[in-house]
Amino acid sequence: MEEWKEYELGELITLNSGGTPDKSNKSYWGGDIPWISAKFMYDDYLYSSELKISQEGLDNGSRLAPKGSILLLTRGSGLFNRIPVCYVMRDLAYNQDVKCLESKNKELISTKFLFYWLMGNKNSIGAILETTGIGAGKIDTNRLKNIRISLPPKEYQQALIGFAESIMHKIELNRRINDNLEQQAQALFKAWFVDFEPFRGGKFVDSELGMIPEGWNIQSISSIFNFQEGPGIRNWQYVNNGTKFINIRCINNDIINIQNANMISDEEAQGKYAHFMLKENDIVISCSGTLGRKALVLKEYLPLCLNTSVIRFTPRINRQLGFLYGYLGSSLFLNKQIELASGSVQANFGPIHLKGMSIAIPDNNVLNQFSDIVNSIIQKKKNIISESLRLTNLRDSILPKLMSGKIKIDKLNS
Repeated sequence: MEEWKEYELGELITLNSGGTPDKSNKSYWGGDIPWISAKFMYDDYLYSSELKISQEGLDNGSRLAPKGSILLLTRGSGLFNRIPVCYVMRDLAYNQDVKCLESKNKELISTKFLFYWLMGNKNSIGAILETTGIGAGKIDTNRLKNIRISLPPKEYQQALIGFAESIMHKIELNRRINDNLEQQAQALFKAWFVDFEPFRGGKFVDSELGMIPEGWNIQSISSIFNFQEGPGIRNWQYVNNGTKFINIRCINNDIINIQNANMISDEEAQGKYAHFMLKENDIVISCSGTLGRKALVLKEYLPLCLNTSVIRFTPRINRQLGFLYGYLGSSLFLNKQIELASGSVQANFGPIHLKGMSIAIPDNNVLNQFSDIVNSIIQKKKNIISESLRLTNLRDSILPKLMSGKIKIDKLNS
């Protein structure tokens, strides 16, 4: 077998910066080109973004990352917790805090191998992390280009890619299965509590929320669910080692990305913030900025503290977790959030709004029947997320050794 050869990263890659179109120019925004900034770099594969720009916006202030390229975050406070490296699955734009990387010479190194090499060498990238004048993290691109990379022969690169992708594809398959399960849960909630399909054969009566099945009641949200917003934790309370606390950036695609979480001291977490510590099966939602994000708390995430801009929910009757889960993910709840949210710059929604909300509910027998169905969906989702977390940990522990040659593919296969 040919020997591994050493290069500087800058010999192998092209590197480009993105940009942000003028946000005051409405014609630049709301188009069909996904626009990526730090807060959208949660997944390993990038398909889209909540923010989109127009072709005019792209031409006047941004840049396109082509499908099959790599995006690396090089500036932001989140870099101290996690270094996002994402593979681009479709053409999309990106901002000035993000760099687009591609292979200069695909005969030497494929962009896909470069992606896995970067994922497996985040410690090397973290070692060159600097602090800006405002306290954000910064990766100097010149220092990035100077990082040494040991490159195996092309055939071995393909073998390494094959191993890494077997894990990545399983994680991606799990994500799609969970998306489907989520759609099932929401379809069930809509059928039962919006369209009242199982009750169409019975009598309906008028209520403050419209026509509802006879025997149902209008109840306040606070009478059937417990909810609590987190405390306002300040930057000066952050520590390098301690207890993680959740923020809205951590909630994405029904998953809590604890890699994005900052930390407070264990003393504070176990002391004055003890009653804000999350528990398994709590459901958290974003209540500031982008509304509609929710996630179930798994035991793998703990210990984890609540923070401001995030609200935690629990059902007053444990068996009715499925009803709570369905409601918080429904358009019924999201539309009410949007209607009640305050704030001219960004939406803010809190307990004061929840206390004024009501919902039509049946008796406990019907609620329990519905919840039992959705609880089984929740359990499937939990099992799948747990498996993906284990696979992610396996990938992150083995990739650095594979990419350095400390572990050989043939040993893994055996």
